[in-house]
Amino acid sequence: MKTEVIILNYNGVKLMEHYLDSVVKSVENTTDTMVTVADNGSDDGSKEWLKAHYPTVRLIEFEKNWGFAEGYNKAITQSDAEYVVLLNSDVETPIGWLEPMVDYMNNHKECAACQPKVLSDRKRTHFEYAGAAGGFIDRYGYPFCRGRVMDNVEEDKGQYDNDIEVFWSTGACLLIRRDIYIEVGGLDSRFFAHQEEIDLCWRLKARGWSIKCIGKSTAYHLGGGSLGYESPRKTYLNFRNNRLLLYKNLDKKEYRWVAFVRLWLDLVAILQMSASGKAANAKATIKALRDFRKIKPEFEASRNENIRLRTKKNIEERLNFLLIWQVYINKKKRYNELVRK
Repeated sequence: MKTEVIILNYNGVKLMEHYLDSVVKSVENTTDTMVTVADNGSDDGSKEWLKAHYPTVRLIEFEKNWGFAEGYNKAITQSDAEYVVLLNSDVETPIGWLEPMVDYMNNHKECAACQPKVLSDRKRTHFEYAGAAGGFIDRYGYPFCRGRVMDNVEEDKGQYDNDIEVFWSTGACLLIRRDIYIEVGGLDSRFFAHQEEIDLCWRLKARGWSIKCIGKSTAYHLGGGSLGYESPRKTYLNFRNNRLLLYKNLDKKEYRWVAFVRLWLDLVAILQMSASGKAANAKATIKALRDFRKIKPEFEASRNENIRLRTKKNIEERLNFLLIWQVYINKKKRYNELVRK
């Protein structure tokens, strides 16, 4: 099999009722492509609904919720496809979305992974927050995208229709070579959810692989389907995992400086949350920083391996500036204002 589209589901029967049909129809005339749902121990009738309505869709049943990262790791080990697509259950895929990405991968063996342009299913004229037209990161670990910088989401006017090298591809719709995914260790299950795809892509980039956004491919993402953008749980995971991301992928010398700067910036973020009435989010951030310090030693071996195996220390798509300074002081709120090529 050439390509397997894998949708990870946990109690998402309502999302599947709305979105799965588009995925099935978009690939039914595509040669050598399979759609699979990997179920993370749902108890909302998801499995029964799938068997009744889409008997041709492969179902992998897990006994419990393994989270986003480990759920995909377990599902991908059960695939024999050359390419696997990690696809969120709240993504609509139009006819023709998959072929440009597969064609690109077929013709560019140096490319490990790619994504489509991701537009918002809520407002289809605009990019979606999580992924947009390809992800980048600043020196201090703040991620942003072509089409989305901080909370500023751009209208899609064709300005990002070109194929481009990116730092990270969104886990909402990520096509990757299965053998490379397994070779570099897949998603880090200790993250559970959020920013684990950035960690995976950092490993790929550091080991010399290319990652692309393919402008001829488009998907529509609802976003915030499991955890809303203001959720304290999401705040916790993002702050904790971002610190883990930096610790795992930076050498000791650079990490010391970056961690020092980030500590002060995170303290400012906590104060800002408290002042704006988001006490639960402030508490979640404090807990995230405390928990990071507790579990950091567990990641030392992974960090040493990443440093040992990297072939490229300075990655061009990791931009040498502080994003929040550029946005709030220099008033640059679009990708094309931040990065001029």
